[in-house]
Amino acid sequence: MAQFRMQGSKVLAVDLAGDSVKARQGSMVAYEGQMNFKKMSGGGEGLRGMVTRRLTGESMQVMEVQGQGTCYFADRATEINLVRLNGERLHVEASNLLATEATLRTGTEFTGLRGASAGNGLFTTKVEGVGWAAVTSAGPAIVLRVAPGLPLRVDPGAYVAHTGNLQQHFRTGVTWRAMLGESSGESFQIEFEGDGLVYVQPSERATFAGDF
Repeated sequence: MAQFRMQGSKVLAVDLAGDSVKARQGSMVAYEGQMNFKKMSGGGEGLRGMVTRRLTGESMQVMEVQGQGTCYFADRATEINLVRLNGERLHVEASNLLATEATLRTGTEFTGLRGASAGNGLFTTKVEGVGWAAVTSAGPAIVLRVAPGLPLRVDPGAYVAHTGNLQQHFRTGVTWRAMLGESSGESFQIEFEGDGLVYVQPSERATFAGDF
């Protein structure tokens, strides 16, 4: 199996012994040994994933790397977070998914207004199975626990990914700054309920649901 390890906080090293890994196309920065690179179509598994990407206008170019040695991956000096999956599902924005073990299955999932408010389209990426996934974030991500009876609200532009048995609710008309007596603020929030983990980055994407 491919071995995922970090070289600092911004470079992912994957040790390969004849096996393969899936990664964002163009994310390889160096490699040692013998490697073969193959472009994969679409961002999800099979025809359904390809059609979904085309219909929504999303672009997620993926490559398969196979060989003997070590391959290094990075993306614009963003922070990299390793997520270990043991049969559960990871929901992650396509722009934040850097690499996965070949054993993990990827596909698309409808997010509706939640995704649209964050400027990420109506679909997001799901990863499931057993293995490692590497997720990028603009700055060191924080991992927040959601427990029954203790919901979490997140700015759509700061959301990166989540795992566990979580339900999402799209909230409007509630502002951060209004709570402080100011006239403007965040007009959209994602509320998570249930039991799981949410990855949040300390930098917001540009969204159409920001200040008003």
